[in-house]
Amino acid sequence: MSEAINTVTPSRGLPKAPPNGLIAAVLLAFLATAGLFYVNIMAAIVDGLVSGIGFTEAQAGQIGSVNIYGAAAGALLSVFLVKRLPWKPIALVCLVVLIAIDLGSITIASYELMFPVRLIHGVFGGVLTGTGFAVIARTANPDRTFGMLLFVQFGLGGLAVMVLPPLAPLYGTQALFIGLALFSAATLVMLPFLSAYPPRIKDAAVDGKIQWTPLLLTLLAIFLFQAANMGLLAYIIRLGLDYGLDRGYVSLALGLATWVALAGPFLVMVCGLRFGRLRLLVAAMVLTLVGTAIFHYSGDPIAYMVANCGTGITWGFVIAYLLGMTAEFDKAGQASAFGGFISKLGLASGPIVAGWALASDGGFPGLINLALIGLALSGLVMVFPARMLDQRRVVAEV
Repeated sequence: MSEAINTVTPSRGLPKAPPNGLIAAVLLAFLATAGLFYVNIMAAIVDGLVSGIGFTEAQAGQIGSVNIYGAAAGALLSVFLVKRLPWKPIALVCLVVLIAIDLGSITIASYELMFPVRLIHGVFGGVLTGTGFAVIARTANPDRTFGMLLFVQFGLGGLAVMVLPPLAPLYGTQALFIGLALFSAATLVMLPFLSAYPPRIKDAAVDGKIQWTPLLLTLLAIFLFQAANMGLLAYIIRLGLDYGLDRGYVSLALGLATWVALAGPFLVMVCGLRFGRLRLLVAAMVLTLVGTAIFHYSGDPIAYMVANCGTGITWGFVIAYLLGMTAEFDKAGQASAFGGFISKLGLASGPIVAGWALASDGGFPGLINLALIGLALSGLVMVFPARMLDQRRVVAEV
């Protein structure tokens, strides 16, 4: 019966992609990406709101943040919905609402109206992303599908960052919101070709208590790391323009950096735990701090390019290890889901704090220094849980 469901459904006449094949992995990657694709082009959206509509730097950052805060709430909501309702109707409703809101956002020029509208967009996007992650977990090889998810996010995100920002001064935010709507529409077309993916039944509860101290430190490190990185990234286009760079070059640098950043998760897969976590994380955080400090010299195009590419690689590298660490302190796996929630909170909080920093007298140099402080604190916090896991691993191998 399950084989028939996973191949063709005669009554509907639509072929289904083999549930564990490459095509299904691509379709699921689009499904899990559509709800949060705006995060990949956050810098373009912030720049578009400022240059296209006339929002202040702080207002644009708050719009970006509330979008992600809504996604965090939606991701939590999806945990309960996906257990009680069929996932395809949930995804269908979310995609239709996202398309409607993105197209409707084209006509909005008021901050007071844009704020709640993008909050609602974030909630539905978060539900869609959480649903997509839940479905990916039901595949036979979720690791490969999550890998495909990264390639879709970074690859298409890089293309969007290269193409969309130059259009903002000409067409306002229309090009940005239309781009988001088209991505959701493409995902909507793909939805009927996905298999049913019924929930897997767990055999038994996993024994073991949550190790709260190292887990909380890891979650704090995740929050600080994501907030510091996203706070700077949200304004990275404005930063380049403020330092005198050409808009076309800024878009090119960000697009290339997004693709180069694929090396981060790739290195995680290559290195694994062969060298432990602590040494790799310390080395990566040192490179992150150096790369972030180079943004002070963004008036030099090469420096701006190097800083974007370097921090892009280390971002994907470090966050992959941090999220993996959460599972080590909770054998039931609940902490990993909460780690994703904390990650979104960090991504949402960064642009708000960055907007406040820019509204002060510090300007972009002050924002860079604030990001350096957040990253340094994150690096210090992650040392203890990483060292604890390395010591436990050594003992287990003896």
